Amino acid sequence: MKTKNSNTGLHGARKAKKDEFYTQLVDIEKELKHYKSQFRGKVVYCNCDDPFESNFFKYFAGNFNALGLKRLIATSYKPSPIANTQLGLFGNDKTLNTPKGRPKITANKLIINEVDDIDGDGAFDLRDVAEQLKANKNNEWLPLEDDGDFRSEESIELLKQADIVVTNPPFSLFREYVTQLVEHNKKFLILGDQNAISYIEIFKLIKADNLWLGYDNGGTKWFQVPDDYDIETESRIKVVNGIKYFSMGRIMWFTNLDTTKRHEFMTLYKKYSPEEYPTYDNYNAIEVSKYAEIPDGYFGEMGVPITFLDKYNPKQFKIIGSFNAGAHGEELGATKTETHTKDKVIMWNGPVIAKKPLYKRIVIKREK
Repeated sequence: MKTKNSNTGLHGARKAKKDEFYTQLVDIEKELKHYKSQFRGKVVYCNCDDPFESNFFKYFAGNFNALGLKRLIATSYKPSPIANTQLGLFGNDKTLNTPKGRPKITANKLIINEVDDIDGDGAFDLRDVAEQLKANKNNEWLPLEDDGDFRSEESIELLKQADIVVTNPPFSLFREYVTQLVEHNKKFLILGDQNAISYIEIFKLIKADNLWLGYDNGGTKWFQVPDDYDIETESRIKVVNGIKYFSMGRIMWFTNLDTTKRHEFMTLYKKYSPEEYPTYDNYNAIEVSKYAEIPDGYFGEMGVPITFLDKYNPKQFKIIGSFNAGAHGEELGATKTETHTKDKVIMWNGPVIAKKPLYKRIVIKREK
């Protein structure tokens, strides 16, 4: 076993805590309703989900038969810091203290192959799953040998069995997480921060039309967090029935499952004029500060905000590249800084002094 120095371990613990966001069932239902036909006959893997706490597991277990799933796999990363606060899968069942009960200090693996109406109430729900697990009937519930990290050999072997991965992965490891899914040629539907669009690894997939945004990408989402999670902004905190929630407004669904919205054509209503759409000084493209104001009839290159991707149809537009002031830009100049003056849009190398910088821009072009 490898040992870590105290500073490294502390840094890892802080980062892990920052990744402890538990998605609400209402947000999962709102997004998943658009993909139901694509799950029939498929093996679904939730590989960042404590089966006893995750609402992703709750959704797929409760809708196992309605979706026509072949199998559901869920694994956790060691015990959840919100353990026994969310699902209450087994209620107050005392058998949890037996060897066949919930593993207390290990990561868990739960595999569902069948959900029957065990209690005879005419519905297929978590109570039926719980009864089948206790009876060990065609389903598996075991501790993992390792810590449940999605990069572990054990988790990768489970990933190989899956057709579709659905979860809320660690935001701090988003690049590595998506890279693994692509390497194993998996379909996926996952949550991530809007800023992930600017990561080179993610943007290349978007540009190649191998990844796009899902449906529910607007507004604020509330995530359950551990009680000791530090939130400085009071308006972003709420406590409901003793459970602490944290609001985030830049969270999006990333997927390679087909969506109807990516085939919809954006209505363009504005006319192009050089006065309203200035050209960058050192790149031949016009600045479009709002994606809704993309000019009709203009077929040159345009710099648009990353929010454009929520309306992106690859049959209507082609993505050329991107540039920004950060370290994760793409082909058109990762180290360049842009600012917008009264008369023109300028890009140049070096720091911005007393001028307001633009946000990242994606360069696009109309498909004729």
